[in-house]
Amino acid sequence: MRKKKPQTQSNGHIRIISGKFKGRKLPVKDVEGLRPTTDRVKETLFNWLMSDIRDASILDCFAGSGSLGFECLSRFAKEATFVELDKGAVNQIKANTLTLALDNAFVFHTSALEFLKNNQKGQSFDVVFLDPPFRKDLLSPCCELLEQHHWLHDDTLIYVEFEKESQPKLPDNWQLLKEKQAGQVMCMLFSRT
Repeated sequence: MRKKKPQTQSNGHIRIISGKFKGRKLPVKDVEGLRPTTDRVKETLFNWLMSDIRDASILDCFAGSGSLGFECLSRFAKEATFVELDKGAVNQIKANTLTLALDNAFVFHTSALEFLKNNQKGQSFDVVFLDPPFRKDLLSPCCELLEQHHWLHDDTLIYVEFEKESQPKLPDNWQLLKEKQAGQVMCMLFSRT
């Protein structure tokens, strides 16, 4: 009888779907709770954002694999800021920035809530991605901090992903532009007014 090989956790890949790094596959650490945005959802999202990424300043909170930020950089965003709590995921994002020879990617190893509490430089972003771990009630506090600490300007685009059954409190001055349901996930794009 043949012995079964022990099961090991395997790392995966994300694929960049368009731009200067089109088709590149980047390794992703196998981290509990990490769920990179699927290619299908990512294609929909970047169809929504098609004319808004070039030369934009990007904030990828809960960056995880960095998939959304890397897609923006491939599409000629001015810069991308990645915020991620998991050390293994952070190290992989940093390794992938080196692989792609990026000098406009900034990686912060901290919680999104802690990062958003401090905006000493008065920085604001053109596009913000909020895709927090599910069932942790992180989305509403992040939205509040984005507003309180002036991370957004008028017309900033904010993409949020959350589980369908939750009802996050989103700021009243965010206008819904697009929405899509993908299985149990709600995807919404807002513009700050």
